[in-house]
Amino acid sequence: MKEEDMFRDKVVAVTGGASGIGAAMCRRFGKAGAAIAIMDMDKDETDALVKELTSSGIEAIGLKCDVTVRGECEDAIERVIRHYGCIDVLVNNAGITQRSPFVETDISVYRRVMDVNFFGALYCAKAAIKSLIEKKGTIIVTSSHAGYSPLIGRTGYSASKHALHGLFESLRSEVKEQGVHVMMVCPGFTRTNLQTRAIGSDGSVTRHPQSTFGKQDTPDHVAEAVMRGALKRKNIIVLTPVGRLSYFMHRFAPGLYEKLMAKKLRSEVER
Repeated sequence: MKEEDMFRDKVVAVTGGASGIGAAMCRRFGKAGAAIAIMDMDKDETDALVKELTSSGIEAIGLKCDVTVRGECEDAIERVIRHYGCIDVLVNNAGITQRSPFVETDISVYRRVMDVNFFGALYCAKAAIKSLIEKKGTIIVTSSHAGYSPLIGRTGYSASKHALHGLFESLRSEVKEQGVHVMMVCPGFTRTNLQTRAIGSDGSVTRHPQSTFGKQDTPDHVAEAVMRGALKRKNIIVLTPVGRLSYFMHRFAPGLYEKLMAKKLRSEVER
């Protein structure tokens, strides 16, 4: 199969699709022949990406959508189906991150992170599931290394990503026999504006420096891996060498993983 035909006549809807990893996935699936629906809060960025995609011959529409609002998710999904006739691939990518010590973090921060990362994905999947079953489609969920292992200074973020695994891996078991596939995507530290928008203990954007380990990935590399994984209907893809090492280390030597991770990221909870 030629690259440009991999997703020919498929409809791919991407939440948080106007920038970062989401935008890279819109470009990559579009290049592979898919029609794209960009769902994002930022209307200007969405409009700019729609213009970019359509000018390169990719069919695309943009829909303003705040994933924390159930009604907006349902309306956006309905509009995609009304416009294209169906959804073949739903990419739950919209997300927010948090960096702050648990003892200092307001409960409202946890609610906000869960509203974006968990409930936003739930609302969109629930709205699209009948079309996905009809088309024997695919749900792709952008998770994180924090979705399968602890990550110091990110208790809210990690909780939201663990919740995504619980929901969507269980959903996979329910809809597998109906032809729907669910793939979890666990990127490593990636060069996007997500980290510059990380919220702190009071809900405002934190100015505390981010700690990372390993070489940062690029959105384009993540998007390529996602598309290839979707073609192969993989259950999970874990990206970057450090990410894969941490995945296996946490499974088989959790004590060692926590010791090394805490040492590397200790500054996240030190003030």
